[in-house]
Amino acid sequence: MTIRTTLRAALLGAAALAAVASGALADQLADIKAAGKITTATDMHYTPFDMLNNGTYEGMTKDLFDEVAKEIGVQPVYQDIPWTAELPGLEVGKFDIVIAPVTVTAERLERYTFTPPIADATVSLVKAASNKELTKPEDIKGKTVGVQQGTAQFKQLQAYGESLGGVTVKEYGTTDEAYADLAAGRLDAVAGSLPNLTYLVKNRPETFALFEPAQFGKPSYFAWVLRKDDNSESFRKAIEDAIAKMTADGRVKAIQEKWLGSYTELPLKPVVN
Repeated sequence: MTIRTTLRAALLGAAALAAVASGALADQLADIKAAGKITTATDMHYTPFDMLNNGTYEGMTKDLFDEVAKEIGVQPVYQDIPWTAELPGLEVGKFDIVIAPVTVTAERLERYTFTPPIADATVSLVKAASNKELTKPEDIKGKTVGVQQGTAQFKQLQAYGESLGGVTVKEYGTTDEAYADLAAGRLDAVAGSLPNLTYLVKNRPETFALFEPAQFGKPSYFAWVLRKDDNSESFRKAIEDAIAKMTADGRVKAIQEKWLGSYTELPLKPVVN
């Protein structure tokens, strides 16, 4: 065997070992446990799931994910990221998971991995409490309705408006901005998920009221989002197991009741809408 042949064999062997090592280490859950932390992204302007109270992060999402991280045995690191930057940032590895409540859709399932549902996400409508003209969802025909940009609720509102014969849809960076315009009379209604709007009306009944019925469109769910690759499967399974345990011991129920005022039993497996 020549020196050249020996060197080539050594290099090939080293490359093979590196590939094996890379495969062995390509496990997101193992990496998270080794780091001792889960780096998350959410938009902290999505009451009651995510909010800043005098600069302190709180909400239903935080309470749920604190418990999930505890079950996994690591510390959560929470980052306030604009909604439109969250999924692109996840794809390029800026964080481990998006914990903003993301509506599960068939389109998103092709691109991302979802956890089991964390809440009902069925799109609904809220109006000014003083507005007696609008009662049922179809009354928004010809009206101006606000909604957060880039959300599944935005797409459902667009489709529903078209089915009615026309609705002017105004997009907002955050739901707080839409609520402010509704309170100021610049909008006729705001579309969002039922939990968000229920919380809003519960805390500001003098300003806002739900339509009756509030919901339109097909039932849907919120979940958290991971990258769609084999490396993420162990992490997804750990979250699924944690949620199942928290559901069984009553922690999920207690957190829902704290923030939403009621409990909705949710599927314990990822759901395709």
